Amino acid sequence: MRTVIRIMLSLCFPTEVARVAAAAAGKAFRRLSMESQSRAEKKVYVHYNHTDSCKFARWTAKESYEFMRARPWQDVVDFYSDIVSGRLTLSYLFGTERTRTSSIHDDENEIPEVEAGSDANEDRAGSGRWARANFKIVVSYHGPSFDGWQKQPDLNTVQGLVEKCLGSFVDEKRAKLLKEKCKPLEGCALVAGRTDKGVTALQQVCSFYTWRKDVKPSDIEDAINSAAPGKIRVISVSQVSRVFHPNFSAKWRRYLYIFPLNDGENREQSIGSEVEVENFHTSNNVGKQSNGCYENIENLLINDEGGFGSHEKPRNFTICRVNLLLQRLEEKLLSYKTFARDTKASRNIGPPTECFIYHARATEATLPCPVNDHGEGRKVMCVELVANRFLRKMVRVLVATLVREAAAGADEDALLKLMDATCRRATAPPAPPEGLCLVDVGYTKFDPQNSLIP
Repeated sequence: MRTVIRIMLSLCFPTEVARVAAAAAGKAFRRLSMESQSRAEKKVYVHYNHTDSCKFARWTAKESYEFMRARPWQDVVDFYSDIVSGRLTLSYLFGTERTRTSSIHDDENEIPEVEAGSDANEDRAGSGRWARANFKIVVSYHGPSFDGWQKQPDLNTVQGLVEKCLGSFVDEKRAKLLKEKCKPLEGCALVAGRTDKGVTALQQVCSFYTWRKDVKPSDIEDAINSAAPGKIRVISVSQVSRVFHPNFSAKWRRYLYIFPLNDGENREQSIGSEVEVENFHTSNNVGKQSNGCYENIENLLINDEGGFGSHEKPRNFTICRVNLLLQRLEEKLLSYKTFARDTKASRNIGPPTECFIYHARATEATLPCPVNDHGEGRKVMCVELVANRFLRKMVRVLVATLVREAAAGADEDALLKLMDATCRRATAPPAPPEGLCLVDVGYTKFDPQNSLIP
């Protein structure tokens, strides 16, 4: 009976019913908002409990993030843009002799062709994948101008742009198949390593194959170069072995991270100096240091959580200390479970979840951008990392953790000890992508003489 009365009232007084319903909805929304706010206030942010003597001087994840972000990154972005467009080269940072060996390697020496005259190859030469032409494409692109390499819907990605350009060279069979599936006419580009949004590449290697016999390397180069001038540029295109794969054939990858220094942080760094490294250079440092850490920790201001307040922690570091931390990584296996991000932490068993570091060094350099009345350029720290493979955000996590550990005055084997943590909270949040650059990819055994930073 009450239900019938409600229905009759709603028919007679629709405005009143709507008002009551709106009031009830508003009340429910306010209740949900209050509950959500209450849960947010009660949320506990768990920090990794370091046990070494420098744990009180080590930044939290938030402090590390803020320190890395508060940088003149635009100077680095502009420098990478000049390199991609061809106006500058890395020789400006390291000198001609250091970058001479990092140029494009000879394809004939790196990627062997399928042996002519082999009976097995002759039998297959006229059919299947053995009849296709495989092209190695080396491209340079400006990271901040794209949403990363991997093609994604409604995003401006490098792969999407390259494959659109390669659509002009697909064979008739593939073109017909794409048309039947109502898909755009695009090629398929394989790549040596996918880069994140904002990450620049100077010699990214990708490949494309087609069954057409009339495709010339110069045609591919012209198509890609005309797509986005100033943002992407083809370094070379060559026809290579049909068994070549840009990712699986690669022996090593070289990354460079340029970390800009703020005004006041620019001071001479002496790599290899025998003088003991000073790790803290702020006026807040109290007490003497031993092995880079505080001896009289009890004399420092401690907050309620048992650590320094954020303004008492050391904020400066030396490139010398970073270089020492890096050198301990050389010829070592690093696990993805600690230094990678956005990957399953359970992937911690077997060679595919480890990377072998061939070369790891840091040095000081100067960017060609005046920052004062004397026309001096921006001082930066350059970190070079060469390994057989890297996983998502791994280089950026390594760089951020290096800076954090150097500022805290940790031991030289601090990063190796972090691998025993089995927790990704033990490392710092990833450094900004604007500083990272994929320099080149190698397809022969890495030669230590072929390094940017000796």
